[in-house]
Amino acid sequence: MKKKLNLWDATMLVMGSMIGSGIFIVSSDMMRNLGSGYWVIAVWIITGVLTVAGAISYGELSSMFPKAGGQYTYLSEIFGRKTGFLYGWGLFSVIQTGTIAAVAMAFGKFTAYLFPVLNDSEPLFVRGSFRITWVQILAIVVVLFLTYINTRGVKNGKLLQNVFTASKVVALLGIIVFGFLLVKDSHWSDYARLGWNGFQNLGTELGNDLTSDSWLPISGMALMGGIAAAMVGSVFSSVAWENVTFMSGEIKSPEKTVVRSMVIGTTVVMLLYLLVNLVYLNALGRDALAFADKNRPAVAVSQVLFGTVGTYIMAVLVMVSTFGCINGLVLSGARVYQSMAHDGLFFKSALENNRFDVPEKSLWMQGGWASALALSGQYGDLLDMISFVIVLFYMLTVAGVLYMRISQPQRERPYRAWMYPFTPILYLVLGTLFCVLLIVYKPGYTWPGFLLILLGLPIYYFINRKKSPAKERK
Repeated sequence: MKKKLNLWDATMLVMGSMIGSGIFIVSSDMMRNLGSGYWVIAVWIITGVLTVAGAISYGELSSMFPKAGGQYTYLSEIFGRKTGFLYGWGLFSVIQTGTIAAVAMAFGKFTAYLFPVLNDSEPLFVRGSFRITWVQILAIVVVLFLTYINTRGVKNGKLLQNVFTASKVVALLGIIVFGFLLVKDSHWSDYARLGWNGFQNLGTELGNDLTSDSWLPISGMALMGGIAAAMVGSVFSSVAWENVTFMSGEIKSPEKTVVRSMVIGTTVVMLLYLLVNLVYLNALGRDALAFADKNRPAVAVSQVLFGTVGTYIMAVLVMVSTFGCINGLVLSGARVYQSMAHDGLFFKSALENNRFDVPEKSLWMQGGWASALALSGQYGDLLDMISFVIVLFYMLTVAGVLYMRISQPQRERPYRAWMYPFTPILYLVLGTLFCVLLIVYKPGYTWPGFLLILLGLPIYYFINRKKSPAKERK
């Protein structure tokens, strides 16, 4: 691989992969689970600490293994091929491709807001509950278009990434500034009155509509369950920062650049997320935020700030944001499958670079499966199930920092995790609490995703059926 990406490019990849559609959507569900502006902000702060601590910890591994494949490489080197394969299997089957499909569908839905004909047109195909709509077709076209762009070389992909990431960061800053300057009726006093008292809107669980009559007070362990449920949204909005590690083979001085890009990128994005949520709370009351039309609090805020035209401004912003996010995910993910092919754990054709020095066939495999998921309409359920497993893989990777310090203390480390061992331990403690609470209160978010990853085991053993045990351990 040729080293074509510098610190700016890598940081734009981190930020662009993180900022998709989540920040514009998930806060409504978070408010329904917590009913308190104080707790919503607290959850975003916890998620921010978790994310930055993870990036700092990953930095040490990125300096030790400065090559393509990133997290797949770290897990394979530290815990063996089997663990690395299960992560790569999850990445290809759902994590990366499902995220691409979900973000592409968000692009399509917000495009349909600008052009209602996409929603109003009859589905192209209907059979039972399965249907193919024009929004799905648009999502697939965007995925395949960005896949094609990235097959023409890293230069094209990084140019798109830099332009779109810079654009959406500037746009978010605009929302933050105007969100405090133009709001005439601030709702801070309403949230101050509620304080730290937790509430949960159980309208749908009770068979009713989501209304202000459905709020029930929660405290103790029930509040902890609400926090865990809310964190599903905030955590999922904050993942994908590790995508830059997949590109290590094409980054200049990766042993230093990768960690700097992760720490800078995650810190900036989490601060933006926190400020955007403060704008939501400033502009919208509890009910207005919790019951925003189609879970689009950002659109509701834009309408408060700019009137009807504000909803179109926000639709364009989300389109820019999701387009750039898809590009970052497409650009980086294919490098993992190429690394797996190099280790004999993926299709051999994924190993080849084309004349532009990029893994073209790996890119098209990823784009094809992401398109299939978008067409199936099952990406949302799959991502709900896999969120738990994503955090487990994060935790396992961070645990690898501690393991390597103990097992190979003399190994060269160009970068050492800041405030070690506090930082990785903090991540593991917060991650464990999140996972335990999900297991107790939201089991539907846990075991299905875990089983999906375990389905990779028979595939792994089939691939390695003719290899000796000694070779398999390497």
